[in-house]
Amino acid sequence: MQYSLLVMSQEAGDAEVSDEAMGWGRAAFDAWAMSLDAAGVLVSADILQPVAHATTISVRDGSLLVQDGAFIDTKERLNGTFVIDVPDLDAAIGWAERCPGAQYGAVEIRPSAIIFREGARHSQVNETAEA
Repeated sequence: MQYSLLVMSQEAGDAEVSDEAMGWGRAAFDAWAMSLDAAGVLVSADILQPVAHATTISVRDGSLLVQDGAFIDTKERLNGTFVIDVPDLDAAIGWAERCPGAQYGAVEIRPSAIIFREGARHSQVNETAEA
């Protein structure tokens, strides 16, 4: 079962994080990502650029709306995603607990419903449960 671990926290600039703390964070995330990979559960990982680099789009009444930045103004931001493939939610919780971001933010665990891989759609839930 695939789960996305969504790392939520304040951005470094908003939280006034020191260079020393940033160094610790980078090393901790590198070590955690390597442990996910070594265990064979890591599908992908993305650490996102700051929200100042975000672009949000929507389509309303057939018109494209483009907005610079994030759509929602909150203190905590989505700062990274890790997709893991583990047997169950308990295993996903175990990995999320070890995420460095859990020490100063939060990690949302969300199971994948549909996976697109190699040109094919794969459902991870009963099709009737999706409706």
